[in-house]
Amino acid sequence: MFDIQEELKKLPQQPGVYIMHDAKDAIIYIGKAVSLRNRVRQYFRPSHNEGLKKEQMVKQIERFEYIITDSELEALILECNLIKEYRPKYNTMLRDDKTYPYIRVTLGEAFPRVLFSRQMKKDKSRYFGPYTSAGAVKDTIELIDKLYCLRTCSRSLPRDAGKDRPCLNYHIHQCMAPCQGVVSQEEYRKNVDRAIEFLNGNFQPVVKELEEQMQAASEDMNFEKAIEYRELLKAVKQIAQKQKITNSDGEDKDIIAMASDGEDAVVQVFFIRDGKLIGRDHFHINIGSEDTRSQILATFLKQFYAGTPFIPRELMIQEDIEESQVIAEWLTKKRGQKVYIRAPKKGSKEKLVELAAQNASMVLSQDKEKIKREEGRTIGALKEIGKLLDLEDVRRVEAYDISNTSGFESVGSMIVYEKGKPKRSDYRKFKLRTVTGPDDYASMYEVLTRRFTHGMKERQELEDREMDNEYGSFTRFPDLIMMDGGKGQVNVALKVLEELGLHIPVCGMVKDDNHRTRGLYFHNQEIPIDRHSEGFKLITRIQDEAHRFAIEFHRSLRGKEQVHSVLDDIPGIGAVRRKALMKRFLSLDAIRQADVKTLAALPSMTERAARQVYEFFHPAVDGK
Repeated sequence: MFDIQEELKKLPQQPGVYIMHDAKDAIIYIGKAVSLRNRVRQYFRPSHNEGLKKEQMVKQIERFEYIITDSELEALILECNLIKEYRPKYNTMLRDDKTYPYIRVTLGEAFPRVLFSRQMKKDKSRYFGPYTSAGAVKDTIELIDKLYCLRTCSRSLPRDAGKDRPCLNYHIHQCMAPCQGVVSQEEYRKNVDRAIEFLNGNFQPVVKELEEQMQAASEDMNFEKAIEYRELLKAVKQIAQKQKITNSDGEDKDIIAMASDGEDAVVQVFFIRDGKLIGRDHFHINIGSEDTRSQILATFLKQFYAGTPFIPRELMIQEDIEESQVIAEWLTKKRGQKVYIRAPKKGSKEKLVELAAQNASMVLSQDKEKIKREEGRTIGALKEIGKLLDLEDVRRVEAYDISNTSGFESVGSMIVYEKGKPKRSDYRKFKLRTVTGPDDYASMYEVLTRRFTHGMKERQELEDREMDNEYGSFTRFPDLIMMDGGKGQVNVALKVLEELGLHIPVCGMVKDDNHRTRGLYFHNQEIPIDRHSEGFKLITRIQDEAHRFAIEFHRSLRGKEQVHSVLDDIPGIGAVRRKALMKRFLSLDAIRQADVKTLAALPSMTERAARQVYEFFHPAVDGK
């Protein structure tokens, strides 16, 4: 079960995207955060108010998940991609990618240009982005044109070379004038490649040069020029926040990375479709201490893609694997088109694999914490109870309860907890046969006698057939019996065990005047227990579960089918009279309390039939 308060404590102070789910596991809201911890926690604070719409959304949250990113920029782009993919109910729908600017290098031209673009198309151009600041993109393009003397005109070159005079940029030494044939395609392309290298992240030389120029201008008292360099520096640093959430190639990829601690591993998969990261999933893997990362990745690829219907064009993995070529050929055959498996070593692709690895590591560490907490609630709690009662190796616990309505349709329930968790396949129900009236002690005596007599009989049959006596739920006896009550209930259980020659510890779950568990009754004394301990919480869960199971069984017996079967046993009461009785009295208890005169007043009911109904529920009258 997802514990929101516990999960809030584990939120990282990193940028990322959070995804809210409702009770049906539908995504109802997607948001971004500079700090996931601060932002997501805000939603669950009583003082927090973001309007009625968000308030309604918070009430529907059953669980949340998140994806960490390296920057707020990446979180913004990922948020946009996911909102478009899932269209959550409580999100304001964002517009398409034209909201975010790109830098376009027109590599399809003989003399490429660096342009501002609001769209990313599948052409021969290379795209960088998207980015959050249009101004920074324009400043960076201007800077690149100045640094590398690239053309900004729209002339078709080399077709239009020499037709017009060179523009002003040539005269102020900010363009190499390919329009005049001054520079060859090869020399011009070298500067284009340098510009691409800058856009790929190698901007430190440029930053250093601008800082030196800014310092020199400041020392020369040329503050206007210094401010110009400062603003260019700011634009370069902003554009240098390279993000990995959207790729310019528009291809389908899966990014696969893992984290392990020697015993368990988590593999994280990022799904990129049409160049956009649209989702992720993680998978737990049981590993051996000798398994290497490449072996785990290879095993995952074979198992995961054997069952998934869609296979992308490219798989980017954490490191090279020995079976890479064979697996790629197998996937190519399944896809019907070439599939590539690559382990990127540098650039944005390698950074994206690193991001997947970070998310895998976070899932692994958090799930480890969850497992430890769960062990504390289950196995650890059982150990606490065992220590309290001075018992060793308590693994299986059985608890019993009785339910009835004024003694009618009394039922018993047996629930089983193994290793601190309910084992519902071993639950059993008992419809009492020998007890009439509200006698809980006699009812419990019957239930326990039937349960252990049946178990001993099954054990004997298995021994006679030389079979393992662990088969069958009744053959497996508990390490501890917990009775829903104090001294009286415990003594009933001890009496049954003594009569059957069994030696099983029995304790009672004692309640106070407010019907709250306060301690255990064991060996003729009440043992107090810390209300804040995991052992106490487990005792409460067992007690509640035994009561719930008995009540549900009793309710089922009070249902329409069972009520009708009881009335069917009364001589002279057919379908018409049965329907009249149930319509008038609604319950068997009400029928039992009615006298002959009241019963005879019903439509279709004669005095003789009324007396038969009365005597059925009052057999002592018949004995007079």
